[in-house]
Amino acid sequence: MLLWIARTVRLIVGWLDLALFTLCLLGLALLPEFLTRRLFPRLFRAWCRTFVRALRVELRLFQQHERPLPSQYILVSNHPSAFEDIGIPALFPVRSLAKEEVRDWWFVGRIAQAAGTLFVKRESPDSRQAAQLALIDAVKAGACIALYPEGGCKGRRIAPRFFGGAFVTAKATGVPLLPVFLHYEAQEAFEWADQHLLRKLWQIMTSPNPRANCYVFDPIDPGHFDSVDSLRDFVHDQYLGYQKRFLE
Repeated sequence: MLLWIARTVRLIVGWLDLALFTLCLLGLALLPEFLTRRLFPRLFRAWCRTFVRALRVELRLFQQHERPLPSQYILVSNHPSAFEDIGIPALFPVRSLAKEEVRDWWFVGRIAQAAGTLFVKRESPDSRQAAQLALIDAVKAGACIALYPEGGCKGRRIAPRFFGGAFVTAKATGVPLLPVFLHYEAQEAFEWADQHLLRKLWQIMTSPNPRANCYVFDPIDPGHFDSVDSLRDFVHDQYLGYQKRFLE
């Protein structure tokens, strides 16, 4: 009984903390960008960590790399769940690329936009081209970015092919790719299929084993590859290897 009470109090406190933090960020997001440009990304990362705690997720980082990580990188990750949208920024100082619809997600869209998130209409070739140029510009300006080369949530299994955006950006800028593999021990609870976002968050929060394992591997130098396609194929093969290691 006492354990149940303690868990309930912790849950309530966690969501109250998230609610207050969210209100603060929404207020800051209304200010002119030049006033918040330097501060907001750090606050956004802290907000993501608060969101992770509110969902009761144990987010664990496993450093599988042998070489030191570079100061700037293009993070690539699998995308089985909606959780990556807060889990990755909770651990890494990155700007993300999101689908255009995220702009309209209640408070999340405004906060994500203020944090420097880039948006793309996936069905629009013009929007994809504009997003590609924006990614290259962001990296050339010194940002670390996070991309999901599967092109959205494709389930726990790696998609048959990767989209080229991350690899075009890497070849155009010379900035290394940082491979990250997310593995959820309660895979069915985390995997996002056709559920409403609120239902998925509830499933994550009530999972019997809400543990997210984030594996970080050695950076990949795009200069070692002759073309975007050869770089993309190499990284895809790496992810098939991670899948075999962690999911089979």
